[in-house]
Amino acid sequence: MSYILETENLTKRYGKKNALDNVSVHIEKGAIYGLVGRNGAGKTTLMKIVGGLANSTEGTYSLFGKKQNEIGNEAKKVGLLIEDPGLLPDLSGIDNLWFKCIALGLKDKDEPARLMDLVGLGDVHKVHTKKYSFGMKQRLGLALALVGNPELVILDEPINGFDPQGIKSVREMILKKHNEGTTFIISSHILGELSKIATHYGFINYGKLIEESTAKELVEKCKSKIELVPSDVPKACTVLDKLGFKEYKVLENGMINIFEQIDRTGDITNALAKENIATIEITKKYESLEDYYVKLVDGKEEENK
Repeated sequence: MSYILETENLTKRYGKKNALDNVSVHIEKGAIYGLVGRNGAGKTTLMKIVGGLANSTEGTYSLFGKKQNEIGNEAKKVGLLIEDPGLLPDLSGIDNLWFKCIALGLKDKDEPARLMDLVGLGDVHKVHTKKYSFGMKQRLGLALALVGNPELVILDEPINGFDPQGIKSVREMILKKHNEGTTFIISSHILGELSKIATHYGFINYGKLIEESTAKELVEKCKSKIELVPSDVPKACTVLDKLGFKEYKVLENGMINIFEQIDRTGDITNALAKENIATIEITKKYESLEDYYVKLVDGKEEENK
């Protein structure tokens, strides 16, 4: 399979500490790749290296099928919003965008206004950016990342500081550009929001890539379950066996976790009642992306103890 971006054992060392440790990610064209990790995990470092803003200590990467030292003008196909958008405070949003257009050799003078409208800044075209709120600066940073209609857009915490309405508008903008063929790499602490748009995920912890997964694979891994507390656990297990349940686990606290056919809670309670087994508690639980990430990271930390 060919990838729009592929890294090979990328390592970034500061003194004796590895901010990145042999990271190899694989990002398909047309993906929305969610980069997940806690503060200091290495997400921003990875984005800076593949965005051309920092050098790796070891390892390499390929972009648009070209090796790191062969990318050249292909770098213009990448849009970035990493940390501070670097605005010129005494210029308007329109002028900030126009300077970016000039830097990329673009001559369409309507491009800045289109992008301002796209990110929801259509009513402040001429306002100097020093008067912008934090959220407005973030929106303009998104617009700057989209100048020239890049094929790959790298966004580091793009919804940081937005209210719910702002988050929704950014999500819709990303999906609109994605439907037009743009590939995204997005890091976000708001995992519930990321799960609404991501097609692929990379989980990073302490500089190491601990898992890559498609959204479909992740749905299967984030198993939903029934939590059942019966009055008689051994007899309840016999009932579950008769009902055809095979994927369940008995916990020490007397709870039974059932990982299949979670729509059959009624069948379970009825069958238990016929055997004079009381259902003390029965609940459906759905594991979120955040739950899965915490479990994944905690598991890796246990391995390293």
